[in-house]
Amino acid sequence: MNTNEKLFEFIKSSPSCFHAIDNISKKLEAEGAVRLCESSRWNINRGKTYFTTRNGSSIIAFRIPEDIDGGFMIAAAHSDSPTFKIKDKPELEGGNYVRINTERYGGMIYDSWFDRPLSVAGRVIVRTEKGIESKLVSCPKNLLLIPHVAIHMQNPNNGLAYNPAVDLVPLYGGSDAKGGFLKSIARYANVSESDIIGHDLYLVNRQEPTVWGADDEFISSPKLDDLQCAFSAAEAFLSADTGKSISVLYIADNEEVGSQTKQGAGSTFLNDVLSRMTAALGFSDEDYRCLVARSMMLSADNAHAVHPNHPELADPTHRPVLNGGIVMKYNASQLYTTDGISAAIFKEICRKSDVPLQIFCNRSDIRGGSTLGNISNTQVSMNAVDIGIAQLAMHSSYETAGAKDTDYMIRAMKKFFEASLEIKNENINIG
Repeated sequence: MNTNEKLFEFIKSSPSCFHAIDNISKKLEAEGAVRLCESSRWNINRGKTYFTTRNGSSIIAFRIPEDIDGGFMIAAAHSDSPTFKIKDKPELEGGNYVRINTERYGGMIYDSWFDRPLSVAGRVIVRTEKGIESKLVSCPKNLLLIPHVAIHMQNPNNGLAYNPAVDLVPLYGGSDAKGGFLKSIARYANVSESDIIGHDLYLVNRQEPTVWGADDEFISSPKLDDLQCAFSAAEAFLSADTGKSISVLYIADNEEVGSQTKQGAGSTFLNDVLSRMTAALGFSDEDYRCLVARSMMLSADNAHAVHPNHPELADPTHRPVLNGGIVMKYNASQLYTTDGISAAIFKEICRKSDVPLQIFCNRSDIRGGSTLGNISNTQVSMNAVDIGIAQLAMHSSYETAGAKDTDYMIRAMKKFFEASLEIKNENINIG
């Protein structure tokens, strides 16, 4: 199975952030990693790999060398993607239809959600004899659709502004479907509807990922932002040789809505894990701070390629293309973490791994987006660089990237995990 086939399999089996983290957890366990529980004391030994999760939607894994002579080498990405979240009381009745009441999760391209077969995935919280249990659910059929209004009645080509409370409500069934939605969810979760006491459910685009183009040079899929980087980071972490630094895989939830949650990049999760890990290894608080000072983070979140129909929207001298290699991102307002030092380190990582590197800056009159790197750095401060894979149609329900670039990202991240930094003042040696 080639890299794109593995990526597609990961995305298809990860219809929600909870499924993505569950899949990565299973991969780690299959490779011998030990699961830790945040609510229990940690017993940690050198030479082993461990991981822990928070909320079922964020994960941190770490590999500890026998001989630690470096800091933390952290590759970070996010598990969530823009979609619609189903409200607590889901059914909307009216006329001859039953619709499902949703709200926006993140900023999406509305048009890309119309007239597509949709399903539902996430988790249900159920009452059991032992207490409360979280169960993953993914409906394996076309369950919903958001229908456009006919062009004869309302022409979207004239710049129509969509109202998510009116125009983007998914259709579930006819009037006979009343009261049936949560029954369906319960059936697919293999639980009783009466035992469901909570849920976190999201709409899912069921279109299959594909390879396409004159020479099969493009890939398209739901959720490339940011499961493409999450997949790459996990693959690199699992395939990297143990170096002198502590390798850390960090996949956080809620980047698309600002990261300010208990499991997001703005939480204490990363600091909690790193400080508990070092304490369990016998390091002092001073030792921990020294480790952080010679650490680095790759904040990996996809980047904008030059658009074939709108090249004028790209900066005139920074124009990433599909299949052109990893994109390193700069922003003077610090929406990205990259500075001269972190850029120089990552350029050396790419040179040593023989991976092409591109540079992205927003056009000076376009603000652009942000990501999790700087938010994480408010909790654990270290050298960091923002990188990504070039793509088109970011935040569409179906996005496009280059067929070669996932391999490039995995190669560079693997080399990064195997490296170590010796940092004294502003002088850095890459081992």
